[in-house]
This record gives sequence, C-alpha cells and structure tokens, in this order.
Amino acid sequence: MATDFSKKNIEEILCTSALNKLKRKIPYGWDLNIYRGCSHNCKYCYAIYSHEFLGEQDFSKVFVKTNIAEQLDKELSSPKWNRDIINIGGVSDSYQTVEEEMKIMPEVLKVLIKHKTPAIISTKSNLILRDYYLIAELSKLTYVNIASTITTLNEEDRKKIEPDSSTSLERFKLLKEFRKTNASVGLHTMPIIPYITDSYLNIESLCLEAKRSNVHYMLPGVLYLRGATRKVFFKFIKEQYSEKYENIKELYKTGGADKSYKEKLYNGIVNPLREKYRISNSYLKPLKEKMHKN
Repeated sequence: MATDFSKKNIEEILCTSALNKLKRKIPYGWDLNIYRGCSHNCKYCYAIYSHEFLGEQDFSKVFVKTNIAEQLDKELSSPKWNRDIINIGGVSDSYQTVEEEMKIMPEVLKVLIKHKTPAIISTKSNLILRDYYLIAELSKLTYVNIASTITTLNEEDRKKIEPDSSTSLERFKLLKEFRKTNASVGLHTMPIIPYITDSYLNIESLCLEAKRSNVHYMLPGVLYLRGATRKVFFKFIKEQYSEKYENIKELYKTGGADKSYKEKLYNGIVNPLREKYRISNSYLKPLKEKMHKN
C-alpha cells in the first residue's frame, strides 16, 4: 500500500451527522464514511461523482471528518437507536492511506463496541489488520462482516486498475485472518471488467484463493459505468488497454453491459466455478444467523 500520500490532498472538516440514513434497509439501513474522497485511485470507482456536492473535481482529494467518532457516540446514545447495521466505508475506504496517520477507525470501533452496534466494513487495504483486536471484540458482541473487493490476481493488471490499494494476496490474507474471529468474511469480486478480468482463469484463481481463505460468501458484480466514472474509466482504458477500447466501448453503449454478455459470464464462468469450489453466494445467511443469536 502506498504511504506517500501528500498532505496537500487532505482537508479536515467537521460533520454534523455521522450516519446517513439509506432509503433501502437491506441488508443495512445506515451508511458511515469517515472520509470523502479516496487515495486508492481505482479507475472504476463509482463514487467519483460524490465530490461534486463538495464543489471538488479531484476525487483523490480527501476530506477527513475529524469529529465523526464523537458525533457517532451522540447518535448511538439516542434512545431511538435500534442497533441497526451500519455499513462503514461504502463510499470511501475507511482504511485508505490517510487513515494510517489519522487513526480514526479505532475510535469509531470503540463507539460501536460501547453501543454493541453491528457493522459491515469493506476495504481494499490490509491496514485493517491494525484494528484486528477491536474488530474481534466487536464480533463477540454483535454481527460484524469484513469484506474485501478483489478483482484480479494478476498484479500487473491490479497495479493499473487499483494502483494505490493493497495487493490482492494481501487482501485475501486479511480475510483469512478475520475468519479466525467471530466475524463473517466475504469476497466482493466486483467489478468484473469485461475483456480484462472476466477470463475463466482469473475468476478461477479468485475462487481458489477464496476457498483457501475460507470466506463465508463470494459476491460478484459486472462493471457499471455512469457519470464521471464513465469518463475517467474510458480515458484509462484508452491509455492502458488501447487494444480493448473499442470492444469495451461497444459493450457499454449504456451504463451496463448487455444482458447476453452477463448471462454468458455468470452461467458459463462465475456460477459454475463458485459451485465447483463450494463458495456460497449468500451474504445474508451469516448475517441472519448472527443477528438471530443476538
């Protein structure tokens, strides 16, 4: 993981609310993001558009909500709080480079432990292992899910597509480590990028490592392109995968790949391989089991 993130790209801000209530409540009803913006520099990032609300065009500029742990404690102390599941880092990774210095996640985790509040934590960084014991403690009290997005085991491709994230093997290692706790762990194979990470060989290698890591589930998803993400992604493809540009452009006349492509991918590669390695596709099963016990 890169550690030379420039302080010029960081701006500290105060938040008036730690939690964002979502319209849909399946499987979680609340979102919490310590950071706005991300230093991972993933070329497919769906959240690039979100900076427009801050009047900022550069998504690599990170806004840090320095008071978020204190604000979260206030909100979870309310008698109206029902210990709903909170999704942490759904827009911006909570363990991106700046967290190494800011150390805000440990304070957030302590608040969750205090209020016995369930959480889903998604990351592409092995920095999460720093907070292993706090997460393990929370997992003994309530439902916790640790998920990592892993798109390819080809490091040459990974460095191009997700240049400032942890390596894919490091991410599998963190899943394997958290499998030793009471948390459920999941592999998010998303996005699957047509003509780059959609091969049988790549998907099988991911399934094999998922099996070795003993994940509870595997959640696949094909690349979706909209708004600012579409522009950034196609610029990247033209520069780094010029020979695939026309094929991808043809496939993405709209925001999503056409139905026939997705049917061929899932029915011909993803589902058969998932079944071959006996990897569940249900992230709700461990959630229901754990929440039922509590």
